[in-house]
Amino acid sequence: MVKVKICGITNKEDIEFLEKFSVNYLGFIMYPPSPRFVGDRLGELLGFVKKALKVAVLVNPTFEEVKKVLDLGVDLIQLHGNETPDFGKRIGFERIIKAFRVRDKINFQELEAWKEAKALLLDTYLEGVFGGTGKAFNWELAREAVKKGFKIFLAGGLKPENILEAIEIVKPYGIDLSSGVEEYPGKKDHRKIEELFERLSKLKD
Repeated sequence: MVKVKICGITNKEDIEFLEKFSVNYLGFIMYPPSPRFVGDRLGELLGFVKKALKVAVLVNPTFEEVKKVLDLGVDLIQLHGNETPDFGKRIGFERIIKAFRVRDKINFQELEAWKEAKALLLDTYLEGVFGGTGKAFNWELAREAVKKGFKIFLAGGLKPENILEAIEIVKPYGIDLSSGVEEYPGKKDHRKIEELFERLSKLKD
């Protein structure tokens, strides 16, 4: 079954609602320019998560910043910037989801350099925006990455209305949704969450 990651979590109510469903990963943004940035509230929010794996999303962090969030109890670090494989190795590849922002092609050599990571995430490139773009890229590119054996989270413009088509085309390891299930940045739309899982229930194992 495809793994489900819901990103951009900012409040207790959304965590408690999401944990009624088969959510595998919850993502918390630790990038200050983001409208979904949780900052010093991360530790408190992590305490409300009972089942899902906890992911902190960072953009070009220092090693000290990574260590600080790991010490708070996150399970995985999602690196969403221009981090090097050497930096990933220092953290430990098994603790990393490495994000790549896709325009009109994928650099498979870059993906290969990160193949030891827990997973790779493909998101839409939008100038100055790291995640939560609300825009999809060409899913055939992600499909090609899956066919080459990469463990892929598909992100970018996913929503209940297109999720089954996206999964059918790409056959990813996981899906990552943020703005596609929001009322506004940082507040999830519980009706859209219900619709998402209703649609996912139609998938065969």
